[in-house]
Amino acid sequence: MMFLGVAAVAAVAGGVSAWYVNEQMPSKIEYITTTSEHQTQLGTHFTAYEESKYPDLTYAAENAVKAVVNIEAVQRVEVPQRGQFGYDPFLEFFGIPQGYGRRGQSEPQYQERRAGGSGVIISEDGYIVTNNHVVDGATKLRVTLNDGRTFDAELVGKDSATDIALVKIDQDGLPTLPFGSSDALRLGEWVLAIGSPYNLQSTITAGIVSAKARSLGALSNDPEDFSIESFIQTDAAVNPGNSGGALVNTRGELVGINTLIQSQTGSYIGYSFAVPESIVKKVVVDLKQYGVVQRALLGIGFQVIDQTFIDHMGEETGIKEVGGIYVGSVEEGGAASEAGIRKGDIITHIDGVEVNDAGTFRERIARHSPNDKVKISVKRADKVKLFEVTLRNKAGKTELLTKEDIDVSESLGGKFVDASEKLCRELDIRGGVQVAGIKADGILARARVKEGFVITHINNRTVYSLSDLKKLTGKIHSIDGIYPNGRSASYVLVE
Repeated sequence: MMFLGVAAVAAVAGGVSAWYVNEQMPSKIEYITTTSEHQTQLGTHFTAYEESKYPDLTYAAENAVKAVVNIEAVQRVEVPQRGQFGYDPFLEFFGIPQGYGRRGQSEPQYQERRAGGSGVIISEDGYIVTNNHVVDGATKLRVTLNDGRTFDAELVGKDSATDIALVKIDQDGLPTLPFGSSDALRLGEWVLAIGSPYNLQSTITAGIVSAKARSLGALSNDPEDFSIESFIQTDAAVNPGNSGGALVNTRGELVGINTLIQSQTGSYIGYSFAVPESIVKKVVVDLKQYGVVQRALLGIGFQVIDQTFIDHMGEETGIKEVGGIYVGSVEEGGAASEAGIRKGDIITHIDGVEVNDAGTFRERIARHSPNDKVKISVKRADKVKLFEVTLRNKAGKTELLTKEDIDVSESLGGKFVDASEKLCRELDIRGGVQVAGIKADGILARARVKEGFVITHINNRTVYSLSDLKKLTGKIHSIDGIYPNGRSASYVLVE
């Protein structure tokens, strides 16, 4: 049954009358009388409206929306085909693609998949920041501006650890969005989330800053990974397609890049998260200048000293109060070790900023480059010590990286886990990194490596664990390893 609703507003002397009528229900009329320009009375309830106390978001919205773009990412993926004679386990055993060398076998078939998100123009000559997951795996990028113009885009660089990427279009005189300060954001401050999802030229939603330095484990669950999470949490509505869009303060400044939502349905239910400007700016400057992120590492394993830590490790460590970062391990030869920081120390401040959570701790280090010096306050045996620490890169050196010093795990194009002790015993190896997933655009996919393969050597260097893999920076020439069935395999990359 259809219900018909009719709403109307009519002006009357001294006030406004409004009512709602539903034909299926008795009519109901509510009278609202305006007693002055900014005061409204309804029954016994009284609300005073003072315009000066409410934020004006129009300036920020009207200016910032001009610099937010839509990004279409096209992926060219191979369509799986069955061989003429079906599946052959003999060929699978030797890693030969099904149907290889058979008469009448057709060429590999490909199809295009289209996805996308949003981006923010940060320079007049066409540099645009977005999320890594928006452009990851794309063979072609297309950018549509707020005024409707469309351009092909080039990927300058991307960083999975922060989920930030930088793309470039060949155009000058573009509207830009200036960087603000995510450090200066206050809880309860109004912000705008601006995106340009597919089929919608722009979306603008408003909310407040609910929290800062949120760490969700969303970018990686790998404790050995270099993922950096220190999200700004807001209640501004963000939905799929808004990824890579702008989080803007009331002055129209970029304070974050909208990245993800927390939802069991895949759509917005009240929580959205943005990478803060302090991380975004560092990453895009590095990608533009070096082609690679200059990631600084302290070289420790740590735990946040919260109530859970006290309950489980308080008696063992003698720590009775929450607060600070517990140093659970120190990498030999790393930055912390060389400065004199030891296992069991409690880090309380970095450069004078108090650190009581993982997000703040990671963010304070992430804004630096290798060879930068930071001052770290440490509590040791009820005494406070101040250390000056020279940060290092992932290879344990203080030099800046170059484009040739690639991220090996990123170039391989896959997901990896440490080979289990049981598997290592069965294969009679000391250790290795097992391939748990393969991306379409990486070296593993091109070499036809199968999931389950255990990498034991890269460029003839032994790889015992994920930690060893992530320290490699050179260009990949060869990969050696073994499959779970005991078959050894070597892959040599030809230029």
